[in-house]
Amino acid sequence: MRNPFHTPFVDVFQNEVLLNSRRVAPYALMILFIANAMLWWARGPAVKLGWATNSEYYIVRNLLGFSFLLGLPIFNAVIMGDPVIRDFRAGVDPLIFSKPVSRAQYLLGKYFGSFFVLVCCQAAFPLTLLVLQAFRTSQMLVQPVRVFPYFKHFFFFVVISHLVLAAIYFTVGTLTRNSKIIYGLAACFYPLFITYGHFVLRPLPFRWQVMLDPMLLGASLRGNGFLHSAEFLNQYVVRYTADMIANRVVMILVTALCLAILYARFTIAERTRIVEKFSVLSLSTAGERVYYDADSFQETRGDRNGLLARPKKEITRILSLPEVAQANEGMRANLNKLIAALGVEFRLLLSERSLIVVIPLVVLISTLEVAFWNVTPDPSYAAAYGGNTARSLLIFMLGITVFYTGEAMQRDRDLRIEPLLWSQAGRNYVFLLSKLLATLLLTLALILLVALITITVQVLKQHGPIDLATYLRIYGLILTPNAIFLAAAALALGVLLRERYITYAVAIGMCAGLFYLYSQGHNGWLYNPMLFQLWSYPDLLGGRNLSLILWHRIYILALACLFLLLAHHWYPRKR
Repeated sequence: MRNPFHTPFVDVFQNEVLLNSRRVAPYALMILFIANAMLWWARGPAVKLGWATNSEYYIVRNLLGFSFLLGLPIFNAVIMGDPVIRDFRAGVDPLIFSKPVSRAQYLLGKYFGSFFVLVCCQAAFPLTLLVLQAFRTSQMLVQPVRVFPYFKHFFFFVVISHLVLAAIYFTVGTLTRNSKIIYGLAACFYPLFITYGHFVLRPLPFRWQVMLDPMLLGASLRGNGFLHSAEFLNQYVVRYTADMIANRVVMILVTALCLAILYARFTIAERTRIVEKFSVLSLSTAGERVYYDADSFQETRGDRNGLLARPKKEITRILSLPEVAQANEGMRANLNKLIAALGVEFRLLLSERSLIVVIPLVVLISTLEVAFWNVTPDPSYAAAYGGNTARSLLIFMLGITVFYTGEAMQRDRDLRIEPLLWSQAGRNYVFLLSKLLATLLLTLALILLVALITITVQVLKQHGPIDLATYLRIYGLILTPNAIFLAAAALALGVLLRERYITYAVAIGMCAGLFYLYSQGHNGWLYNPMLFQLWSYPDLLGGRNLSLILWHRIYILALACLFLLLAHHWYPRKR
C-alpha cells in the first residue's frame, strides 16, 4: 500500500528542512533567541514594576517585542530569501525538474520547508520563557505554571505575522533570483514600517490601526502597560477581538496572494547565467562547494562531490595566488605573502551576503537611541553621543568577530581546499594573520562608520559643539583595543576547537556567563576585558582612573598577543 505522505511536495519539504539543518544560520538564530529570552526574563521591567513574568499580558508583550524589535523581520530573510536561488545557483535545477514534480509542489515544498525551519528557530524564544517559569529570583513574581498561552499567543502574534513577510521575501527572491535584492529589502524593513506607521496608520481610528497593522503592535494595551497597575496587568486576560482576527485572516490571504503571483510568474529557465562573484561563502551556503579559476578569480557552484558543477574552464589552481605560492623566504617575501593572503581573505569576507543585512542592522540599532530620543549632555553632547554608541556597539562587535572568524577558519575545510592551501610555501602566521586582520579590519570599519553616522546625527540635531577629540578618546581607548582582543581570542578559540558550532557555543556560553557575573556586581578589572560598566567619559580625561584604563588596555593587548602565540602553537598545519 502506498504511503499517502510520500508525495513530491513532502519530498521537497523534507529536503529543504535537511538542507537548512546543515546551515549555521538556524543554529545561530536559536542561540541568539534563547540568550535574549534569558536576558529579557532576568533584566526586563517585570521585577521592578511587580509584573508576573508568566502573566498573559507579559507573555504577549514579550512576543510582540520579539517579533519586531529583535531584528526578526531581517532574520526572516536569511532563511526565506534564497531556497530556490540555491538550486539554480548550484546547477541542480535541471535534475529537479526532470523528476515528476510540478511547479506548485516544488514552490510550496520549498516555502513551507523553509518556513518550518524559521518557526522552529523562533520557537526557541517562547520555549525558553516557558522553561524559565521553574526558576525565579527572590524579587520575581511568578504565577502558577502555564503552558498553552505561550503556544497560542506565539502562533497568533508571531507565526502569522511572519508568514506573510516570509511569503514576500520568498516571492521576490524566487522571481528575481538575486539574493542581494532580498537582503536590501530586509534592511529597508524598519524605515518602511516606521514610515507606514507614522503616515498611514497613525491618522486612522484605533480599530483600523489594528486591522491594518501587519505586526499587530497596536493590539497591546495603551502605554505599553506602564499606565496600568501591576494588579490589573497580572490578572489581565488577552482576548482576540474581531478586528485582530480579521487582521490575521487578511495576513493569510496576502500570503496566499503572494504565492499565487509567484506560481503564475515562476519559470524553470534561469534568468541569467552570470554568477555573482564571491557570493557563496556565507553563513547560508557552508555546505556547497566552490570552484575557483585562479586567473580570473571566478567561481562556480556544485554539490559536495562536484558532480553537478556547471562546465567552465578547467581549473588547475584553487585559490592559489602567485604571491602566496612563491617559495623564496625572507621578511619581504613573507610580508608579500601575508598581503596577498589578506587581500583574498578580505575579498571573501566582503562577499558574505549576510553583511548586507548585518552591517545596516548594527548601525541602525547602535545609533537608534541617539537618533530618535533626547540625549542629555554627560558632560558634553559629544561625550554622550560617543559613549552611548560605544556601549551599544559592544555586543555587536562580539557577535561579528566570533561568527566571521569562525566562518573564516572553517571555510577552507568546507571547500576541501585546506590540504592544497597548506601545501603552499608560507609560514603559519601568513594563514592565521590574514584571517585575523580581515575580521579586524571589518570591525574597525564598522566602528568608523558608526562614528561618522553618530557625528552626523549630532550635527543634524544641532547638539554642538562637535568635539572630535572626545570621539577619538572613546573609540580609540575603548573600542579599538576591544576589537583587537576579540579578534585574537576568537582566532585562538577557533584554532583550538576546530569545529564551527562548538566554537560558537563555547564563545556564547563564556560571554553569557561573564555578562551574568557583571550584572551581579562581579566585574573586576582582570576578568572584564571589555571594561563593561567600568568606565565613563570623565575617567578618560585624567586622574587615577585614566591610569587604570591605560594599564588595562596594555593588559588586554598583551592577552591578545598571548592568544596569537597560542593559536600559532595549536595550528594543526606543520612546517
